[in-house]
Amino acid sequence: MEKPKILFVNQEIFPYTAETPMSKMGRFLPQGIQEQGNEIRTFMPRYGTINERRNQLHEVIRLSGINLIINDTDHPLIIKVASIQSARMQIYFIDNEEFFYKRNLFCDAEGNFYSDNDERCIFFARGVLETVKKLAWAPDIIHCSGWFSSLLPLYVKRIYKDSPLFSHAKIITTLYPDGFDGDFSAVFPKKLAFDNISNRDINPYGHFSFHDLTRLAIDFSDGIIFGNAEAESSQWISGLMENTKKPVLAYPGEDGYVEKINAFYAKFLKKKK
Repeated sequence: MEKPKILFVNQEIFPYTAETPMSKMGRFLPQGIQEQGNEIRTFMPRYGTINERRNQLHEVIRLSGINLIINDTDHPLIIKVASIQSARMQIYFIDNEEFFYKRNLFCDAEGNFYSDNDERCIFFARGVLETVKKLAWAPDIIHCSGWFSSLLPLYVKRIYKDSPLFSHAKIITTLYPDGFDGDFSAVFPKKLAFDNISNRDINPYGHFSFHDLTRLAIDFSDGIIFGNAEAESSQWISGLMENTKKPVLAYPGEDGYVEKINAFYAKFLKKKK
């Protein structure tokens, strides 16, 4: 029997980013899910804060070399990989000199939100999906964590829906209350439209604030998980979830969460069959 394939798309993974509830989940959930008998792939951005020598990142030449066109501008995609030996797990890093090289996660040294975070977000989503296509690896479940991965459900359901690698994939998003203040660039909808995302899909989300991106991720996902107790008790997230009929997993806690999330995956794998 073929193992279920789970694709993890994470905003943060410890120890490549600071230790937070999100980064710890990004580190240990894939390992636990792999130990439950699943096949996994794990992706994150290659932020400039990651020390490549210390973490032994190296470029995967056969996966690099694609140019992604965002808002009519070419951006070379570079794929790097590192191994967590104790977990027998590889991490794929989405990299680009303009978007990630020598840059922090989302804000500059003065704490200013990068003005091109919208394009960085697009690049990350498309970079993951194009790399998975190069790997010729068809995920059964795509599990996204963090607002930086929030465009991926939209792209899978609209731009990549006819790809045989993604046409059957179910998307699960883990929600966290931590995001950013303000809005994406005012021309962000035009950048999505350049990728042939229709106005019908774009218009409901207003100015694309953190709340708008969270709502978009919910709307285009097949299942939702609360990433921590704060997300579960958040009034604005509860408001976004009010009318959803999608399966929801309550915050699974710090103990036994691998088994609970694996059981949540099983509901979607049964539907696939």
